[in-house]
Amino acid sequence: MFEAAELGRKVPKEEYEKAVPELRAELLEAQFRLRNTKTPVIIVIGGVEGAGKGETVNRLSEWLDPRGLETHAFGPPSEEERDRPPYWRFWRTLPARGRIGIFFGSWYTDPIVKRVFGKLTASELDQELARIAFFEQMLVDDGALILKFWFHLAKDAQRKRLSKLEKDKATSWRVTPRDWKFFKMYDKFARVSERAIRRTDAGDAPWILVEAGDSRYRELLVGRALLEALRQRIENGQGKPAASPAARPVTMPPAAAEAAVSILDRVDLSQALSDDEYDKRLAKAQERLGRLSREAHDEKVSSVVVFEGWDAAGKGGNIRRVTAAMDARHYQVIPIAAPTDEERAHHYLWRFWRHIPRAGLVTIFDRSWYGRVLVERVEGFAREDEWRRAFLEINDFEQQLVDHGVVVTKFWIHIGGEEQLARFKEREGTAYKRHKITDEDWRNREKWDPYVAAINDMVARTSSTQAPWVIVAGNDKRFARVQVVETLVKRLQKAL
Repeated sequence: MFEAAELGRKVPKEEYEKAVPELRAELLEAQFRLRNTKTPVIIVIGGVEGAGKGETVNRLSEWLDPRGLETHAFGPPSEEERDRPPYWRFWRTLPARGRIGIFFGSWYTDPIVKRVFGKLTASELDQELARIAFFEQMLVDDGALILKFWFHLAKDAQRKRLSKLEKDKATSWRVTPRDWKFFKMYDKFARVSERAIRRTDAGDAPWILVEAGDSRYRELLVGRALLEALRQRIENGQGKPAASPAARPVTMPPAAAEAAVSILDRVDLSQALSDDEYDKRLAKAQERLGRLSREAHDEKVSSVVVFEGWDAAGKGGNIRRVTAAMDARHYQVIPIAAPTDEERAHHYLWRFWRHIPRAGLVTIFDRSWYGRVLVERVEGFAREDEWRRAFLEINDFEQQLVDHGVVVTKFWIHIGGEEQLARFKEREGTAYKRHKITDEDWRNREKWDPYVAAINDMVARTSSTQAPWVIVAGNDKRFARVQVVETLVKRLQKAL
């Protein structure tokens, strides 16, 4: 593979100076046009040390408008980053739609380095590369334009380049013992890097091999490749805003339309507790949850708790019984409403990745990423292809949390239709509860059967041993609250 980038190609100074002004003008024009689209642009910069990656990033920053550009350099993870799954630091820096993000160092660095130094087996590397390919395809499916540049130098050329930089007082700081350590393993790095490139090269997220020996050649190559990609995306219409939700037809599979027997039909809603039994069991469960949550904090075991359920099912009341048992410094509750403009400018999972807790802490989501396969599906805010692929995206997201040691528990609070109607009427008749009932709640009631089908699909396709769905019988609020707290106790006990 890399022989194609060892041909000694160069660009004369006169040709470079003549080409740059026009290229800069065209790049700026394309960048301005990009701002009116729904396309985030992700540029990944990788390659050998001393190949001019930093100089090229600086050149792009000079050529492009900084108001629509952001550059992120990734070195060893910080303490804050180590507390969370590895992809957290990449998700939080993804560019918004209409902007360009340059990733200097990326999700490729750690797997390649670990494989070279024997910390990953070949099969483990392939698993990491498969996750990378899935991550990039997920972004592409959401409208992202991804360009990946691999800067290559032949072994002898790299040695000369590092030596030259080291001897010059103005650039000696750029060469570290780590660079020479990596150079001694040049051949192994080349083999592992080639494997990574081949397994993650895709038409929608291509690798572009850059012969990096001549600075003028590499800068023009990168600039022209970016310009061509921007023009193609804008001119073929892929960068145009998607159809508005109102224009999207709701397409339901036959089983959903028929409202077939679902997992909710198996829930015994008659389960209830007396006041005395409720008080005793809740107090005991809260005491145990409080003790276990403090132990989890000390042991750096994080938790993510998801609450979903019907309108008026009692999610808020359940959350309050959970948080009453915990140290307020150790948890945060994230209420999820309609996305903001900033959140709509990113992949739908972006706003949830931002709230993943540090080691030992707890994040409770009052509604969650499952909105994509529930309300967005039923109400037509997501196209069928979007909500169908979301099952895989959500499973991958939660698996990353579990792999990092996060305890993931998901509750669906289930109530019957008659119970919901009674609670709606109670809310309308109680002054301090009236704000809880909206016209949207009544409209959602009319789509009970499609929601039942969507819930059934959600549980069937996203429940696992490590990140289970717990269906809570919620007609009796006391029973539901005890079941929730006792379930969290069991989950933490198992994790600890």
